[in-house]
Amino acid sequence: MSSPSYFTNANNFAVNKLTFNNYSSESDAFQYLHKHSATSAMHDSEERYPPPLCHPGTREVVVARIEGWYGLEIPPKKKIMWVHAPAGYGKTAVAGTVAKNLDSRTRVNFNPVGATFFFWRTSPERNSPTRFIITLAYQLAMSIPEIAPHMEAAVKRNPMVLNKALEVQAVKLLIEPFKSLGKLDEIPHRLVIVDGLDECINSDQESLVQKQYAEDQERAQARILDLIYTLQSHHLPLCFLILSRPEPWIERHIRSRLFQVVTETLDLYQVGDHLKDAEKFVRVELSRIAEKVDHQNEEGSDDEWPCEGIVHRLLSRVEGHMLYATTIIRHIDDPYDDPRQRLQDILNSGLSSTPNLAQSTPFCSLHELYRQILRSSPLSNRATMVEVLEEILAARYHFPTGTGITLALKILDRISGRAPGRGIIVIRPLHAVIRLADSDTAVDGNFFYHSSFAEFLENEPRLLPDVTIDVQKGVGRVLAGCLNSISSITMDSRVDEDYLLFALSWGYFWREWMPSDKAEFSSQLRVLLAVDLAASFSQEIDLSANHRRLYRRSSFVCTNDLFHPTANLIVDGKSVSNIDAPLAEDAVSHLRSAVEGAFLHVLAPEYFRHHCHDDFLDTISGSLAHYLEEIDKYGPHEHSDVYCALETLRLEEEELYLELESWLLVYWWEKSVQQP
Repeated sequence: MSSPSYFTNANNFAVNKLTFNNYSSESDAFQYLHKHSATSAMHDSEERYPPPLCHPGTREVVVARIEGWYGLEIPPKKKIMWVHAPAGYGKTAVAGTVAKNLDSRTRVNFNPVGATFFFWRTSPERNSPTRFIITLAYQLAMSIPEIAPHMEAAVKRNPMVLNKALEVQAVKLLIEPFKSLGKLDEIPHRLVIVDGLDECINSDQESLVQKQYAEDQERAQARILDLIYTLQSHHLPLCFLILSRPEPWIERHIRSRLFQVVTETLDLYQVGDHLKDAEKFVRVELSRIAEKVDHQNEEGSDDEWPCEGIVHRLLSRVEGHMLYATTIIRHIDDPYDDPRQRLQDILNSGLSSTPNLAQSTPFCSLHELYRQILRSSPLSNRATMVEVLEEILAARYHFPTGTGITLALKILDRISGRAPGRGIIVIRPLHAVIRLADSDTAVDGNFFYHSSFAEFLENEPRLLPDVTIDVQKGVGRVLAGCLNSISSITMDSRVDEDYLLFALSWGYFWREWMPSDKAEFSSQLRVLLAVDLAASFSQEIDLSANHRRLYRRSSFVCTNDLFHPTANLIVDGKSVSNIDAPLAEDAVSHLRSAVEGAFLHVLAPEYFRHHCHDDFLDTISGSLAHYLEEIDKYGPHEHSDVYCALETLRLEEEELYLELESWLLVYWWEKSVQQP
């Protein structure tokens, strides 16, 4: 779409504000590539440290099969390998081990691992195709130095290539640079590892209007597969290892006529000795725990734990399922309890095992283990435990990178009105499934050891007779707590506490909230009407511009379809029968006035003059441009107070106004070139 012509001086605008227009050296171009790469998706990134790896001595057959296919010095006939298995079968650990093994090969004079991309559904940087090609290109430029000058030239010729469609990026950043080398068959082939394809769930997570631009996960995953097929079809010196769950749409794509000719398929469940691998892991870990138990035994005690009979009983439960085994080990290895008693409780619990775990949907034995872990919570704590789990599930995607479970629960305790520290206490018995250790370094809402536990909580209708999880209840409580918290914010407030910064993301919870009845909806509307939203939005802009620890900005989601009668944030998606029309209309009007009031506040010449710097302009330009688009979509704008404020700013601070105008036009231009 083209940018609306809002400003009289637009014809004088030259695109010289973009930081990527001029490059004095190769390093400048690659700094730009690095900036737009998903560095956390690389196998050796800091975010993934320590990376999941296969336990020593396990998965050896699978790893050898993959490395044998790759061939190191002799390219495989089929350039793509798809490794699939259900949740919990160690696909990511296998991918990491293959990368580690190949990285350690010293007898060859090249790096066999060309590039890696580990998708992860809770990471905004890693759950989308947006940076896929750029990230591969950046790594390949490092691992194949001779291609670097050709990539550099491509970026210099057209810096906006990084904003083009992924298919265009593949041609300009990979295919054409490789072709420029010539004699591709003389270049050692590199392995490109793409793990967790099924975790690619959002096609444009960086968009301000998520509903408008987001593709569904099937389409996003198919697009990645098509990109890989295109790359291999040009006979580049690359092989592709893809690992994912066997989702029907992925399997359908892989089984298509085009892919079958070039793809080798490996069923992780059918390859290797799972029983042997799991037994090795269990015995090593039990020995480790036993050493700690021995130190705690009274002097003179010669009881051997665990005896062989206990080990065999445990192995009969595990049946080769590594996720099951690792979860049990974490559960019994509790510093606050006796591991011997915990293991005995598991063995006495009557958990049923499933002969064919791969065909079990869900994994019955794993889910029974999860139930046993939930039972370890004292009865007196269960009601609060349920609330905390509901709130974690509701809020986990709304914390910024670097937020661990300790800080997250500190915030949720404050938001929900619990005693400080209560949240961490009630979920401590769940340490086998929730990352309580090293919690301050967790990232991207990855609070669970494995996604299967979150899926279990969300999808099982009744976990225990007295435990039922309703995520919507968690959304409602968090929303109510956010609104209550921001009710104290004024234009002059100092917003620096984490719970207040989190509360500013209330708009996202409103969007996800489904009130149970008219009374609940009306009650929340009345609370919203009492909040000074203009002050909250103004604080958002100021905090974000100054790089304060901000969570998610409600002004973005609140501005979407702001002037639409039924698609605005207040009523969109809510049941018509639950809507008190007059009250809802008041809330919509309140929201519109608040957004306008916030812009009037920050566009006031004195305020603008005091705050005007690049970070502030970058922050306000995106929000303001989006707001002006909404006005343009839904009606005449000549009499908008925001336009009057812009005119006042132009008259009193023309130089600053022209800077803002340039940033707005850059925003629209960048947006226009990203549109299909």
